[in-house]
Amino acid sequence: MGLFKTNPFGHVLWVKKWLIRILGLLTHQRFRGFNELQIEGSEIIKNLPDTNVLFISNHQTYFADVIAMFHVFNASLNGRLDSIKNVGYLWNPKLNMYYVAAKETMKSGLIPKIFAYTGSISIERTWRSKGQDVNRQVKMSDISNIKKALDDGWVVTFPQGTTTPFKPIRKGTAHIIKQYKPIVVPIVIDGFRRSFDKKGLRIKKKNIYQSFEVKEPLVIDYENESIAEIVEKIEYAIEQHPSFLKVIPQEELEEKERMNRELRDWVN
Repeated sequence: MGLFKTNPFGHVLWVKKWLIRILGLLTHQRFRGFNELQIEGSEIIKNLPDTNVLFISNHQTYFADVIAMFHVFNASLNGRLDSIKNVGYLWNPKLNMYYVAAKETMKSGLIPKIFAYTGSISIERTWRSKGQDVNRQVKMSDISNIKKALDDGWVVTFPQGTTTPFKPIRKGTAHIIKQYKPIVVPIVIDGFRRSFDKKGLRIKKKNIYQSFEVKEPLVIDYENESIAEIVEKIEYAIEQHPSFLKVIPQEELEEKERMNRELRDWVN
């Protein structure tokens, strides 16, 4: 690797590699120590092609979700199936992995800016800005950046665009799937909002059951399925369809409402 070799977004790869190594070392105990991450289906990751893969997931914290994915993906690629034991898998991390994030979140401080260098595709949300509802046009540069990342490697996206559970799936994800035809791999996580704060930086509770399930790639007829059909398929795949509401424990629903109140108070 050349000293100044960069990815398509101009990030110097050796800098990105060391940031992933350091952040991985600093966060490993959060998923294998204070809390134990239970992983299922990570053998699917090992068999994926190197490019044009889109991971879709529900979203529970700003940063802990993505950090867990860096751990699970790299562990799997290094032969540690359903386990992140022995953090040595981070010595040679996958560098062409990206994740979609709100631009205002990734510019909100020094730590988010450091995280952004590890692979953020920062986009402007069309429906929310600075805690207020907005309605603005999608920036074509944001869409082209997602395509650029898919051409180079893997992309993680959270199609609800929020950490609030059971919010509607944003149609933009379905449009990207239909237009660029990536392999779409669902991930379902749980326990993160109980063990971390909203940002996913501070450990809130220990000994919380955290789960991370990788599902088989979706079967999608890119030419004939409608946007609405793809949206519904995503809802079921990441277990955010309204039919899943009835199986959520009351205690968890109350915890989610409490966190939403705290977020509204913080914004206001």
